Amino acid sequence: MLCKKLINLTRHHLPLKIKMDKLETRDCQNCKQGFVIEPDDFQFYEKMKVPAPTFCWLCRAQRRFAFRNERPLYRRTSSLSGKEVLGTYPRDAPFPVYTQEEWFSDAWDAMDYGKDYDFSKPFFQQYRELSDKIPRPARSVINSVNSDYSNNFSSLKNCYLVFNSSYSEDSAYGNGVDYSRDCFDNSHIHKSEQSYEGFWVMGSSKVFFSSQCTDCIEVYFSKNLKGCSNCFGCVNLRNKSYCIFNEQYTKEEYVEKLKEFNLGSYVAFLKAREEAQKFWLKFPYKYIEGLRNSDVSGAYISNSKNVKKSYLVNEGENLKYCQYMAVPSSKDCYDHTIWGESTSQTYECAMSGVGNMLRFCLQSYHSVKNLEYSQYCMYSSDLFGCIGLRNKQYCIFNKQYTKEKYFELVPKIIQHMNEMPYIDQMGRIYTYGEFFPIEFSPYSYGDTIAQEHFPLTKEAALESGYSFKDVERKSHTVTLPYQNIEDHIEAVREDITGKIIGCAHEGACDHGCTGAFKVIPQELQFLKRFSIALPRLCVNCRHQIRIKQRNSMKMYSAKCHCAGEMSAGSMYKNSADHFHGKWECPNEFETSYAPDRPEIVYCESCYQQEVV
Repeated sequence: MLCKKLINLTRHHLPLKIKMDKLETRDCQNCKQGFVIEPDDFQFYEKMKVPAPTFCWLCRAQRRFAFRNERPLYRRTSSLSGKEVLGTYPRDAPFPVYTQEEWFSDAWDAMDYGKDYDFSKPFFQQYRELSDKIPRPARSVINSVNSDYSNNFSSLKNCYLVFNSSYSEDSAYGNGVDYSRDCFDNSHIHKSEQSYEGFWVMGSSKVFFSSQCTDCIEVYFSKNLKGCSNCFGCVNLRNKSYCIFNEQYTKEEYVEKLKEFNLGSYVAFLKAREEAQKFWLKFPYKYIEGLRNSDVSGAYISNSKNVKKSYLVNEGENLKYCQYMAVPSSKDCYDHTIWGESTSQTYECAMSGVGNMLRFCLQSYHSVKNLEYSQYCMYSSDLFGCIGLRNKQYCIFNKQYTKEKYFELVPKIIQHMNEMPYIDQMGRIYTYGEFFPIEFSPYSYGDTIAQEHFPLTKEAALESGYSFKDVERKSHTVTLPYQNIEDHIEAVREDITGKIIGCAHEGACDHGCTGAFKVIPQELQFLKRFSIALPRLCVNCRHQIRIKQRNSMKMYSAKCHCAGEMSAGSMYKNSADHFHGKWECPNEFETSYAPDRPEIVYCESCYQQEVV
C-alpha cells in the first residue's frame, strides 16, 4: 500500500507543462479534502521548478503558522554565556539558544556544523539532526532600540510588547504595527499615530476603538471610514466630518455631544462600544475588506494587484495563498507567510524577506537569493538545507562546495528526496516540494499563530501531530483588584504604574490570560492625554478580543445580500437605486464572511452605491 502511495506521489513530480492547461483536483494529505490546482498555479510551479503541492492551501498555511511563535516570551539562559535571556524559544528547545548579540557575533561559526549528505537516510531526517545542533537567536529582531520586550520585528524604537512589526516607535501592546508611532493596543496598522485599540487602520491619526479606517483623524468607535475626521460610532462614510452614528452635526454640536459620551469613564466606554458595534451591523459590508485594489480575493488587502486567496496584504502584486504581508512590497509569490518586504518569487516560505527565488525557507532575509530549505540565513545565495549562514554561497548542510559541485549535487538530493521520502508520525509523506514536516516545529501549537486561525484543543493538536504544552501560569500577587480601579481616568493616580492589577477574566477564558497586568507610565500618560478609561483586562486578553474582529482566512461562496430596495431580511433600506432595480442582485462572489455571520454582505457594485 505504501509503495503504491509513493508511486502516485512520484507521478506528481513529472514535468508540469503537460498539466498547465487544465484544472486538477487532489486530496489533501492532511485534511483529506479535495482541493483544486488551477492552470496559473501550474505555471507558477513550473517557473519556480517545484512540484505541485499535496496539502491544500489552508493546511499549507496552518503548517507554516505552526512555526511562528509571535507573542509568548520565555526566560532562559544563553547556551553560550549563561546570561539570562528573554526569547521566543522555551527552555526545552532541542537546539542551543544565544542572545541576539552573541548569535550575530564572531564567537561561533555555523560552518563548523557542516556535514556531508547521506544518501542512506531521508533528507528531512538529516536536516532535523543538523537543525538540533545549530544555535538560534533568542529573538528574531533587526535594529532594536530600547525594545527588549518585543519580538519578530525590524527597526523598533522605544516599543514594549510589540510583535510582528516594522519601523515603529514609542508604542506598546500591538501586533502588525508598521511605520507608526505613539500607538497602544493596535493590530495591523500602517503609517498611523496616536491610535488606540485600532484594527486595520492606515494613514490615520487619533483613531480610537475603530476598525478598517483609512486617512482618518480623530475618529471613535467607527468602521469602514475613509478620509473622515471627528466622527463617532459611524460606518461606511467617505470624507465626512462631525458625524455621530452617521448623523451630521455642526462642529459645535459635535463637540458638546462628544463630551456627553464621557469616555474617560469605564462604564461609559463599555456602553459606547456595545452601542457602536450593534450600529455597525445595521449597514452593508463589502464582500472583501480592502481598498485600492485590482483583481484581488481574500481579506484585508489594500493597494494590491492580482492577489488571490490572500490575507492581510499591503502593496502586493501577483500573490496567491499569502498571509501577513503588510510591509511593502512583495511580488510573484505563492504560499508566503509573514513579512515579504521587497521580496519576489518565493514559494512556501515564512518570516522571510528582502530576497528572491526562495523555496521552503524560514527566517531568511536580507539580500538572499536561490535558497532552499534554509533557516536563519542572511546575505547569502545558492544554499540548500542550511541553517544560520551569513555571507555564504554554494553550501549544502552548512558545508562549502564549489559552484560546479553544488549544482551537480542538488539535483541528486532532490531525486533522493523523492525516492526516499520522510514519513511523519501521522503517515504524511514529505518529498521534495513540501515545507518542513509539522512535527519539526520547536513550538507548542498553542503558542503559535496557528492557534489564532486554526484553533485546536490540546487533544486535537496532538492527534494531528503538533506538539502542545499547557500554558505556564505565573504566580502574581495582585496588589490592585480590577474592581478597585477608579472608574474615570482622571481619578487614577500616578502610583498605579507600580501596582499589579488583576485581570477581569481571572484566567477563566481561552485567551492565554496572564491573570494580572501592569500599566506602564507611557500608557498612563497616553490614556490621560486622550481621556480614555483604563483597561481591566491583561494584554493577552485585550489582544485576543481585538483580533476576533478579523474575518477567517477561509473563503466561502456567497450571493449578494441586496434584495432590491432592501437587504435580504429587510434589515437595511437602500439609499440609492442599484443596477438590478427592485429585484435581487444576481452577483455571486467568494468572501471571507462565513454564511452564519450576522453581517449584511453586498457585492462591490451594491456596496459602492450605499457608501456616502
